[in-house]
Amino acid sequence: MKSAARSKPRAGKRRRPRPFVAATFAMTVDGKLTTKNRGTVDFTSREDKLHLIKQRALGDAVLVGHTTLERDNVRLGIPHPDLRAQRIARGQPAYPIRVIVSNKGRINPSLNIFQTDFAPILIFSTTRMPRRIREQLSKRAILHLTESPQIDLRQMLRQLRAEYGVKYVACEGGPALFRSLLELRLVDQLNLTVAPFLFGGKKAPTLTGVNSDFLPHTVHCSLVHMKVIGEECFLTYQVE
Repeated sequence: MKSAARSKPRAGKRRRPRPFVAATFAMTVDGKLTTKNRGTVDFTSREDKLHLIKQRALGDAVLVGHTTLERDNVRLGIPHPDLRAQRIARGQPAYPIRVIVSNKGRINPSLNIFQTDFAPILIFSTTRMPRRIREQLSKRAILHLTESPQIDLRQMLRQLRAEYGVKYVACEGGPALFRSLLELRLVDQLNLTVAPFLFGGKKAPTLTGVNSDFLPHTVHCSLVHMKVIGEECFLTYQVE
């Protein structure tokens, strides 16, 4: 896959006051991201895991939803020194800003991400966040809380661009967040790994979650790159 340089925003989007958003997922042949219990399922190769880190390393910020963060308990760092060196050579800091999205704000302060300080952590949530959690997280992250019941994702992206200089967001899910971004036409690129497994189950989430409703509009994706490594297929789509 092409990962040494970041994809360029399409000409029609260059003046938009929001960052370029590239989402990265791995799925089975039947389109499942995990099983119905939403637990962590390790079904991809070491090459795919490196691919995810490479995509993360391209971002000025890495974006993740609360459920995915709780499930995977990741730090959202860049463990490979060569990738950090490439970021510095591009004029970026060694690590991307880490951005968490949660409407309810019931985030566990003991998660691994909060035990590290190699990059800023921004939490976009609502005033529904319990006071006790708010007090604990405010010591480890910058909180952006809105009185609305849900986060305005478009405004969040604009804020990332205006206040933090973020031009490129690497989104790592989960599917509910990805669907919400799609519905608002806020996704520019999809990096998709297809792994040689079948999970089945209508309650197992796909790229757009377990919501059985159609998207409000059809989203067209143009294939711009494809590579097969072993039994996995790595695809890059421009989302229109």
